[in-house]
Amino acid sequence: MAQCNNEENEEALCFFRVKNAGCRNNDAAKHCDAFDSVVREEPQNVRAGKLQKKKYGGLFVQQFPIPVGLSAATPNNGSIELSKILLIANLPRIRTRSYYKDSNEPSQPISGKEPKYVNAEQCFDQLKSGNVVFIQGAAATPADLVTAMTKVGKDKKLKDIVLCHIHTEGKAPYSAKEYEGIFRSHSFFVSGNVRKSVAEGRADAMSIFLHEIPYLFYRKIYKPDISIVHVSPPDSHGYCSLGTSVDITRAAICNSKVIVAQVNQKMPRTFGDGIIHISHIDFAYKKDEPLPVHGGKGGLSDTEVKIGKLIAENLVKNGATLQMGIGNIPDAVLSQLGNHKDLGIHTEMFSDGVVALAKKGCITNRLKRTHRGRIVTGFVMGTQNLYDFVHDNPFIEFLSMDYVNNTRVIAAQPLMTAINSAIEVDLTGQVVADSIGTRMYSGFGGQVDFIRGSAEADDGKGVPIIALPSITKKGVSKINVTLKPGAGVVTSRAHVHYVITEHGIANLFGKTMRQRAYELIKISDPKHREALDKAAFELLKCKPSP
Repeated sequence: MAQCNNEENEEALCFFRVKNAGCRNNDAAKHCDAFDSVVREEPQNVRAGKLQKKKYGGLFVQQFPIPVGLSAATPNNGSIELSKILLIANLPRIRTRSYYKDSNEPSQPISGKEPKYVNAEQCFDQLKSGNVVFIQGAAATPADLVTAMTKVGKDKKLKDIVLCHIHTEGKAPYSAKEYEGIFRSHSFFVSGNVRKSVAEGRADAMSIFLHEIPYLFYRKIYKPDISIVHVSPPDSHGYCSLGTSVDITRAAICNSKVIVAQVNQKMPRTFGDGIIHISHIDFAYKKDEPLPVHGGKGGLSDTEVKIGKLIAENLVKNGATLQMGIGNIPDAVLSQLGNHKDLGIHTEMFSDGVVALAKKGCITNRLKRTHRGRIVTGFVMGTQNLYDFVHDNPFIEFLSMDYVNNTRVIAAQPLMTAINSAIEVDLTGQVVADSIGTRMYSGFGGQVDFIRGSAEADDGKGVPIIALPSITKKGVSKINVTLKPGAGVVTSRAHVHYVITEHGIANLFGKTMRQRAYELIKISDPKHREALDKAAFELLKCKPSP
């Protein structure tokens, strides 16, 4: 019965092919998957004359009611052409939505669609209470749009808007106390502009591996109503670039209902996963301005130079693939690698320290097993010199974090050398990197991803490194018998291999707790060694020894 008036089985579904002849009712489930697009409906909805859209088999389809009296016009074989169904039902012809027209793949153009160019506040006319909003981060933080969104939320007296993001630059007006109840920040990596609000309970922090953050969007744990991004102007084919921060942004925009973008001539155009066709942007705000800069002020301290030399001269080999974070210690290491050859870069981010080495020819990436001849990163943060270097430069690929930080991808790189910093290390090797006591300071980031990936290196020659000064600026030891109360462990004692301070290198792999304590006390500040040795004896009930 082509009209699907099935009284015996109320649960049966009706399927009709949108083009040409429809499926037979009794074998629809067997054959319809092969069709370009399919309409289906439950019998009770057909009889009720409901008209609605559903998603079936990955395709968006237009449904239509089938009049009960249709059976009289149905051929004996149980199939009927769509045009006849529409004629008998006296319905307008329905243009089915094509897969490509409605794809969320940002590189696929949407025919006939263009963004609305408006001012910053008009970009958020559709902002509602209870919305989830994603904000692109690091150097690509769209500060004007964030400020405009904050104002609109307050002016419209909205409430319970969730803002999700990693590290963002500039002010975070939504984190001010006056916006409590309107906005609540969910930080996947805490930055300085939201630390106070997190500490005071007005914002939230999440502990999560960097490579898993995209899964929050793909698995619909976070479903952005709006994504706010910062892009380069479209090229001759209509493609913009996410510029300096692809990281988790691609996953967010692929799963966002609305995309709002600042279009900026000064945003570098980068290669890799960061392309987005202009037709995917719903509201655009034009403003040309320099990106925020980080670093470039002052030189390296003697302590940082010593750490850099120890790592460069002892642990980085010719042909090594490097991962490093942001800060003076990674830059100190890079500054000592001028005589190395055939280095590769596979890292979640990099800063200015890479530029000089690349221009000198020390970084060739020619020995890498994947992306040979290319630097791979998720985002960059640094000075204008860095942004000029990555602009329109095919030597660098900006890829999504679920790939860059995947431990299996990391493990495939030759001589994978991961250089990460820490806030505190205890005598068993536990590493604190995201908190100072109970106070959240940053996040997991990519530390564990790369420490584990390098340890599991396919060639068995990975070098996982934790590097830190032995004391704080106030002279407090960073190597302690036990961690501060409430401090969170980012890298476990089982993950740790090398720990380095300005006083030496401790290799903890394969060491007992007694041996670990001995190695770590050796690289602690000399002023604290005696106290650490005594406290270790109390803890272990034996003297630390090699």
